Amino acid sequence: MNNPPATYQVNGAAIRATRKRQGLGIRETAEAAGISRSYLQRLETGTREQMRPPTYAALRRTLHAQEEELLVPHEET
Repeated sequence: MNNPPATYQVNGAAIRATRKRQGLGIRETAEAAGISRSYLQRLETGTREQMRPPTYAALRRTLHAQEEELLVPHEET
């Protein structure tokens, strides 16, 4: 059984680019995802980089993003 990670490391620049590409404001995006505007702003600026799975899923649904589209890319080893 695959359990989700405790937190996801998100890419703030990808979140912002996806939001802007869809013509969404920061306040309306935050409200639709059920998070505060300041929390979303901290994610976008990189001040905060971790999100719990339910919060990440809500933001991903709001932005119509693919599973890993808003995450920090994994390095190939």
